[in-house]
Parts: sequence; structure tokens; C-alpha cells
Amino acid sequence: MNVAVLADIHGVLPALEAVLAEPDVRAAEKIVLLGDLLAGPMPVETLERLQALGDRAVWVRGNADRELAEWARTGGSAVPDPIVPWAARQLRPADLPVLDALPLTVTLDGVLFCHATPRNDTEIVLVDSAVERWAEVLAGVTEPTVVCGHTHMPFVRLVDRRLVVNPGSVGMPYGARGAHWALLGDGDSVRLRRTEYDVEAACRHLVSRSAYPGIEEWVDFFVRNPASDVEALRVFSGRGTSST
Repeated sequence: MNVAVLADIHGVLPALEAVLAEPDVRAAEKIVLLGDLLAGPMPVETLERLQALGDRAVWVRGNADRELAEWARTGGSAVPDPIVPWAARQLRPADLPVLDALPLTVTLDGVLFCHATPRNDTEIVLVDSAVERWAEVLAGVTEPTVVCGHTHMPFVRLVDRRLVVNPGSVGMPYGARGAHWALLGDGDSVRLRRTEYDVEAACRHLVSRSAYPGIEEWVDFFVRNPASDVEALRVFSGRGTSST
């Protein structure tokens, strides 16, 4: 089947809408939502838009999804991202069971989908991580293809004959501006895609619609001027496990 993979939306509804309007996404049989969906400036509106996809959507839990639910209930014990406590307060009681029910992994047609790694929703592995590191985090995995997100940087690579795909981030890309996603087809067909959209209009929309106190700085850093892949790799390299 044709599967569109959307990861790390982070509540950036204009970027999500741009991707969902793509003909290949509209035609996809399934849309896999690879976690970290709501932790951003428009969490409730983003959740409602994703729920409107109905049975076409296949949901996977990200660390930020888990953290949102924890913060909404207890206030949390750490703040991995300053926007998380605010986004958690926007959630409605009925939203929490939705996040609680998200699985760590999903397998479709021999492809394993996860947010970070199949065993953990916070581990970091990168395009240039050693094969030994990949072997560690993929221990016990039998599927020939693994699709993961979390690091917001798109790549496709082989790991001991296994294909590993990261679609990049829809809402908070590291590298080129725009909304990054992937399209999986028959066999090992993988296409990394980038949807260009009016970033300035998106920033204005987010500033006008989000009550997050730091929204102008947030959109400037994450939407208008995202970090480069070089900057992100410099930060992530050498970190065994972390949150994004």
C-alpha cells in the first residue's frame, strides 16, 4: 500500500494542512503519524485535524505526546521544552486517553514504525551513527524496514541490510524550511518529500491564533529560521538517549 509518513508535527497546524493537501497524501491508503504531534503552538486544533483523518490515520506515540499527558495530569517533573507545560494546559480531559492509548510501535506490511527507536521514545540515532549503535537499538527487530522520527532530520540509509528511514519533521524541521514527510510504496520504494508553503503567512497565523506567551520567538526560531542539519548534528552527536 501507499503510506504517507508524517512525524514531529509539534502543533504547527499550517504546516500540517500544507502536507495534507498534497495529492500523494490525499491518495495514500494510510497516513502514519509518527509521534510528537501536539507539543507546539496549536495543540488542540492539531489534534482535531488529525482525528478528522479517521481510519486512514495510524498513530504512534512520541516522547512529547507522553510528556503532554504527564504534565496535564501531574505537572511533570522536568521541562524538556518550555512549550510543553503550556500545551499540556490547553488539552481537554477527553484528549488525555487519546494520548495514553498511543502505541510505541506499529507494523504495517513488514514495515516497523516508531518515534525514536523500537524500544524507547527518546533515544537518538542519526544518519551518521555507527552501525554498532544501530544494531543496539534495533536488537530483536525482524522487519526489513524501520521508519523513525524524533531527530527532525530526513534520511534514508542501510543498516546491515535493513532499510532505515526518517521522514524529517512536518512542523519543526532541522535543515531546509518547509514541511518534511515521506511516501512509502510497493517493495522498498521510499521518497523523502518536502512541502513548501507560505512560511510568513503561517507565522502570522500562529501568532494570531496561539496564546502561547513566547509565540513570536517560537515561530521565528522553529518555523521561519530553523536550525541547519549541521547545527542539529553537532548538538545531537555523542548523546546516547535524549528528548527532542
